[in-house]
Amino acid sequence: MGMFQVLVKVANPKDPERFFEEQFWVDTGALYSFIPEDRLQSIGIQPRHSRELILADGRRERRPLGEALFTLPELGETLTCPVIFAPKGSLYLLGATALETFGVEADPTEKKLRPILGIIGGFRASR
Repeated sequence: MGMFQVLVKVANPKDPERFFEEQFWVDTGALYSFIPEDRLQSIGIQPRHSRELILADGRRERRPLGEALFTLPELGETLTCPVIFAPKGSLYLLGATALETFGVEADPTEKKLRPILGIIGGFRASR
């Protein structure tokens, strides 16, 4: 799949005036969005939990997990998404949970996010 980036505004849910904007790589293979911990801490976001992850190089690592307000300017929406506190200097990744939360899929040909219809009650609908 072709890789592309989108602009994301990341804000503190408790104080939305504290935010930054950054280009994120759209990564449908990553479950969670990945943001360097120093950037999250700079806007006052604190970890709430932790998750064991398998990183791109195959290593297993437990990383802090928190929540942030994501705004995708191309969609004009702001929603709360889980975020992994990545090591300083890591890439900014927009993961599958954020894509699902916003109801979008990655269109690598057009290099943009495309809205999709959400399915509710998929088991019953498949009858």
